[in-house]
Amino acid sequence: MRRRQFITLLGGAAAVWPLAARAQQSSSMRRIGVLMNTAADDAEGQARLIAFVQGLQQLGWTNSQNMRIEIRWGAGDVDLFRRYAGELVAFEPDVILAASGSAIPALLAATHTIPIVFAQTADPVGAGFVASLARPGGNATGFTQIEYSMSGKWLELLKQIAPGTKRAAVIRDASDPSGMGQWGAIHALAPSLGVEVSPVNARDADDMERAVTAFAQSLNGGLVVTAAAPTLVHRERIISLATRHSLPAIYPFRYHVASGGLISYGPDTIDPYRRAASYVDRVLKGEKPGDLPVQAPTKYELVINLKAAKALGLEIPSSVLARADEVIE
Repeated sequence: MRRRQFITLLGGAAAVWPLAARAQQSSSMRRIGVLMNTAADDAEGQARLIAFVQGLQQLGWTNSQNMRIEIRWGAGDVDLFRRYAGELVAFEPDVILAASGSAIPALLAATHTIPIVFAQTADPVGAGFVASLARPGGNATGFTQIEYSMSGKWLELLKQIAPGTKRAAVIRDASDPSGMGQWGAIHALAPSLGVEVSPVNARDADDMERAVTAFAQSLNGGLVVTAAAPTLVHRERIISLATRHSLPAIYPFRYHVASGGLISYGPDTIDPYRRAASYVDRVLKGEKPGDLPVQAPTKYELVINLKAAKALGLEIPSSVLARADEVIE
């Protein structure tokens, strides 16, 4: 759905309202802040936000009638997250939706009282966002994205579809604790699969490209792309690199494969936003985020792009194809 359609979904209002318009709201109007981790024109980010707004509508919340949404698009930029967190807190919302783990630290630094519902984060306990999954305890709760233990599954699948892989570059965000956690799980499994792994930092796109280009000079290489804000924001560039250097690559989410990637395995990235709407609704009705348990993904999907496989000269094993939730021709 394009940006114009999204604006229509919001009832004709712009996605970001001017500060001057906030002064005169009725006492029944509830305010919802949203900090997204993509750029405003990113199709995946738009789809996530649409799912969230539709979820609110199904629960009886209608823009400009009983709620107002203030949205900021962080585009995976830590400095923008800090700036926009301050702006959203100044908006004095009743609750804030945080799109991912990369956006949460800035929000928690900006407020200890405004409820925060996160839609996707890898390890909220380890990152210090919540005290425990069952009893978050503070002003944040929400939905987890990926368990570190499943990160090794990416390397297993890469080895299954490209048995000749002896080396794998693991693209991760070194500044994010979840990037370290995913890398740790992959690194621990690699020796048993006979694969030598090396980390590549995704935070700087130019540095990432140079690292992958250098890695591709040797034979029998492949890529493992982990779940991180930069691998979402820079996905087109990463997929282009894999294609240019004929590197078999596995990705964490379907949108990578829809954009031309080879194979992905991971949770649905849209459903958590629909589910997050239910938590926002409960907070608006008086429940405390610290009492709402953090929930895990309910759906994982294996997606394969046969066109990408053919371009690499790979024949996907029938055992892998049989497990696929979706095959893109």
